[in-house]
Amino acid sequence: MAYFRNRAVNLLNLHYGIHAAALSGGGAFYFVYFLKNGFSPATVLVFVAAVLLGRFLMRPFILPAGVRWGVRRLLIVGTLVGAIQYPLLAEVVGVGPLLYALCILAAIGDTIYWTSYHAYFAALGDQEHRGHQLGAREALTTMVGIISPLATGLILVAFGPRWAFGLTAVVQILAAVPMLGTPDVSVRREAAGVLKTARPAMLLFLADGWIQTGYLIVWQMGLFLSLGENYVSYGGALAMAALVGAAGGMVLGRSLDSGHGLKAVWVAMGLLMFVIAMRAASLGHPSWAVAANALGALVNALYMPTFMTAVYTPSKQSPCPLRFQMATEGSWDAGGASAALVMALLISRGVSLSAVILISLLGAVGSLIILRRYYAGATPADAAAAGDGERSR
Repeated sequence: MAYFRNRAVNLLNLHYGIHAAALSGGGAFYFVYFLKNGFSPATVLVFVAAVLLGRFLMRPFILPAGVRWGVRRLLIVGTLVGAIQYPLLAEVVGVGPLLYALCILAAIGDTIYWTSYHAYFAALGDQEHRGHQLGAREALTTMVGIISPLATGLILVAFGPRWAFGLTAVVQILAAVPMLGTPDVSVRREAAGVLKTARPAMLLFLADGWIQTGYLIVWQMGLFLSLGENYVSYGGALAMAALVGAAGGMVLGRSLDSGHGLKAVWVAMGLLMFVIAMRAASLGHPSWAVAANALGALVNALYMPTFMTAVYTPSKQSPCPLRFQMATEGSWDAGGASAALVMALLISRGVSLSAVILISLLGAVGSLIILRRYYAGATPADAAAAGDGERSR
């Protein structure tokens, strides 16, 4: 297993696994907590759009910080700032100053974290083992997702939001510890040609913003409502989903590194579209909704390695991975914000959550087209690199 010999990536995956425990714990209850406190789904989506627009506006400030501090320090700062939002979330009970403060804090933390994380993973990862390393990351993410959501649901019921979201913040802070053993990645003061290199990935992230807004955010709210707004039932459904998807990423990662990218695209995107339709049809039917949610974990195990391989490889090859990820993350913010506003408007006009989830199919079609083009051009080189990787094992 040559792909495990990269110590920096191993530590980075450990960091992400701990961070994923926070995301699949308190992070998975972020929007349903709003619903429990009387927010409408449309209001939640307006909040999402506001956070994403804030991220878009502040993203240019990431570059001078990256040049001065390097990507590793930037990632640590993003991890710590992002953790602070969870205790604040526990205090939000309606629209007001605390919600506005949460919006600003979430925008700052997410902007710093995700831009630097993707740039760091792209820079440290091995091109010939990219699918394997992504598969290992996603497998670790799904495994921690078995315990975190169920535990968070139980803590919310037994001890309340301050304990649940406070512990989430502690877990995310601990995610910074593995970063103390990883190398720094410097950022050039000037780098030409990044936007041209990043353009396909920018379109891919734009499409994914439309996918995730309906497929993930609207779905989480719909699932919670379908389960009677019960925290424990909701956490149990998320834990069950993690069990289903625990091994899928490792399997597909090997397929990607063996030069089977086009096949992986059809499998991953076909399953994604099927699950989007199933989720839309299952709302209001608890057992079917739980099944649709479980299949979503398998989608993540297949889709994320396929999707992110097409981003990380050109990012590593670009003149500046941080600038590359600034461009792609900005596109995701634009896609997610526009989707959230459109979906909020539709819901406020009486359109059902089921119909709104189906809008994610538009993003899925766009992703399918872009990923097909990428792997059709990259497959011969990837196959050659994979052959070298297989011989090194």
